[in-house]
Amino acid sequence: MSSGGAIRVCVAGVTGWTGSAVAEAIRRADDLELVAGVARSDPASYSSVAEALEAVDADVLVDYTHAGVVKDNVIAALERRVAVVVGSSGLSADDYEEVDALARDRGVGVIAAGNFSITAAVLVRAAVEAARHLDAWEVIDYASFRKPDAPSGTARELAERLAEVRTPAVGVPVDEVLGAPAARGASIAGSQVHSLRLPSFVVSTEVVLAAPGERLSLRHDAGESPAPYVAGTLLAIRAVRGRRGLTRGLDRLLD
Repeated sequence: MSSGGAIRVCVAGVTGWTGSAVAEAIRRADDLELVAGVARSDPASYSSVAEALEAVDADVLVDYTHAGVVKDNVIAALERRVAVVVGSSGLSADDYEEVDALARDRGVGVIAAGNFSITAAVLVRAAVEAARHLDAWEVIDYASFRKPDAPSGTARELAERLAEVRTPAVGVPVDEVLGAPAARGASIAGSQVHSLRLPSFVVSTEVVLAAPGERLSLRHDAGESPAPYVAGTLLAIRAVRGRRGLTRGLDRLLD
C-alpha cells in the first residue's frame, strides 16, 4: 500500500452502470488514480480481482459487481492487504463478520454501504434517530423488476442499523398470523421487510414508524442515473485507508 501521493484504486465492475461512473470520477480526481478495472466481458480489463491485484499495486478495491461474486472479491483484496469499498449487495451478517475479522487480521479497512447516496445515508441517520422515540416500524424495499436479490442492500442495512436501537414492537407475532404468515414480509434483524420487484423502480427504501395516533414515513428514491452514488463512493475511498476492520453505512462517515 502506498504511503503518499494519489490513492491507487482498482474498480471491479468497471464497465457497469455505477462502476463506470465511479471510474470516470476517479480519473478526474487529482488525489485518486485508477490503476485497474475488472470486468469479465471487457477485453481491456482484468477478468478477476485476484488477477488485477496481482498485476498492479492498488491501495483500494471498489466493488460494484453483483451478489454472486462480491464476497470472493472482497476476500481476494483483503488477503493482499488492499482496503475495500463495497457497493455491491448480497453479503449477509455472517459474511460481514468474516470480512471484519479478516480485515482486522490484515490491518486494513473495509467500508460497506447498501447505498452510497448521501441522501440515502441521511435517511438511515434520520430513521435511527426516529427509532429512539417510536416503538414500531416496518421497512418497504422497492427495486427493479429483474433485481435477483431481496431485500436490497439498502433495506438490509437499514434494518440492521435499526436493530442497534431496539427490536420494534409487534402487535401480532408473525408465527401467530392467521392466513399466510409470509404476507407479513421477512424478518431482517428483527424488522419486517417487504420487498417489491416491479418495472420502473431502481432502488427505493421506505421505513414507516408509528405510535398510537400517528405515523412517520421516511423514504429515499433513486433515479435512473448513477450520479448520486459517485460522491459517496469517493468519500469512502478517501476514508477507508485510515480505518481497520469493517465500517457499515455511509452515514458513519458524515460527521
